[in-house]
Amino acid sequence: MRRSSLLVIALVALAHAAIYIAYQRPDWSSTSAWTDQAGYDRLGTGLATTGQFTRFPDSPVFVPEVIRTPGYPAFVAAIYLVFGTGNHMAVAVAQAFVFAAICCLVAILARRAAGDRAAIAAGVLAALYAPMPYFGALVLTELWTAFVAIAAMVVCVAAAHGGRTRNFFLAGVLFSATALVRPAFYLMPFFLSIAVPLLVRSQRSGASLKNWATLALAAALTLAPWFTYNYVTLGQFTMAPAGGVGRGLWEGSWQGQWPGRIQAELIDLATNIADRDQLTARVKDVAQRTRMPAEPMLQYVNEWRDIRLIWESPTDPMERARARVLADGAYLNHALSNIGRDPIGHITRRLTRGLFILWAAEVPIRYSDINTTPVWVIRVLWALQVALLVAAALGAIWLARHDRWLDAVLLTLPLIYVTGVHVPLLCEARQSLPD
Repeated sequence: MRRSSLLVIALVALAHAAIYIAYQRPDWSSTSAWTDQAGYDRLGTGLATTGQFTRFPDSPVFVPEVIRTPGYPAFVAAIYLVFGTGNHMAVAVAQAFVFAAICCLVAILARRAAGDRAAIAAGVLAALYAPMPYFGALVLTELWTAFVAIAAMVVCVAAAHGGRTRNFFLAGVLFSATALVRPAFYLMPFFLSIAVPLLVRSQRSGASLKNWATLALAAALTLAPWFTYNYVTLGQFTMAPAGGVGRGLWEGSWQGQWPGRIQAELIDLATNIADRDQLTARVKDVAQRTRMPAEPMLQYVNEWRDIRLIWESPTDPMERARARVLADGAYLNHALSNIGRDPIGHITRRLTRGLFILWAAEVPIRYSDINTTPVWVIRVLWALQVALLVAAALGAIWLARHDRWLDAVLLTLPLIYVTGVHVPLLCEARQSLPD
C-alpha cells in the first residue's frame, strides 16, 4: 500500500476533525452537554499537577477515583503537561491526529485481510465516519479507546498470521491498555484467547495455543497493578469499584420504557427539582401530555433521586467516594427488582431496542442542537449506520468464502464481544465505536 494513499486518508480525516472541532466548540463550556468531560478534565489536571489519580488533588487525604480508569486521564494529563491544564483545544487537536492514525490503522488492517483496494476503501470510509471526529472534539474516552483497541487488533492479526510470540505478548498488553481506558474491554483478550483456537483449526497446534496463552498472560500482567491498586485503596479486586454493572443494569432495566426524549425530560426533572411534591406534579404532567402511565415514571425519577442521594449527601470527599461504591450496590438491587417484574419484556427490549441503539443509533449532532433536529434527519443517520453494518457482514462472509477464515473470525469476534457485554446493560451507540 503506497504511503501516498495513507497520506490522503490522513488528510481527509484531519479535515473532517477540523470541521467537528469548529462545530462542537460552542458546547465546550456548557454545563449540560456531556458532563463526563468535567470528570476527565479534573482527573487529567490532577495527574498533570500532582501525579495522583484523584479528582481532589488539594485534599489533605488521598481520595481515590472510584468511577474512571486511568488510561484516558493519563492521555489528557500528557497534553496538559505540554499545553497547560484545562486546554480543551489542545486535546481536540491531539485527538484529530489520533483520528487520522485510526483511519490509517483501519486501512492497514483491511489490507492484510483483503488487499490494497479494500484498504483504501476502508480507510476513506473510516475518515468519513462522523461519530469519530464528533467525539474527538470532546474530552471523552471514545476516540482514544478506538485507537488503542484498533492498534491491539492490528498487532493481534499480525501475530495470528506470523506466529511470533512477542507479537502475541504485545497484543495482550494493548488489549489490557484498552481496558484501562474503558473497563468493558478487560475480558476481551481472554475471550479471544479461547474463541480463536476453538473456531480456527490452524490455531489449535501446540505452538499456537502457547501463543494465545501468552496473550492472555500478558493481559493479566498488565491489569494486575490496577487491580492491586483498587484492592489497596478500596478493598476490592475490580476494574472500577463503583463502575460495576449495578448502574448499567439499572439504566438498562428502564431503557426502552419510553422514547429517548421523554426519558431525557424525566432525568432533567429529577436533576433540577428538589421538592418531591413539585417533582411528582411535573412528572404527572409529562404522563398526561404523552398519554403514558404516570406510575412507572414516578418510580423511575424516585429511584434516580434516592440512589444519587447516597453519594451526593456526604460532603467529605473520601466518604463520598465510599458512598459511590455503596450506590452501585443499590443500583444493582433496584435493577434486579425491576427486571424481575417483567423479565420477558426486559429481554425483548434488550434484544430489539438495546441492540439497535448499540450498533446503529449514533447521531453526530451537537448536544445543544439534537433535540431540535428533525426526526427524518436522525432516521437517515440511522439508515446509513445500518448500511455500514450490512457491508461489514457481507465483508465477513466474503472473507470466509475466500478461505480467509482466520481473518473473518478475528474481525468478527470483537463485534460479538461488545454485543455480549453491552446488550444486557444500558446501551449507547458510542459503546460500539471502537468496532
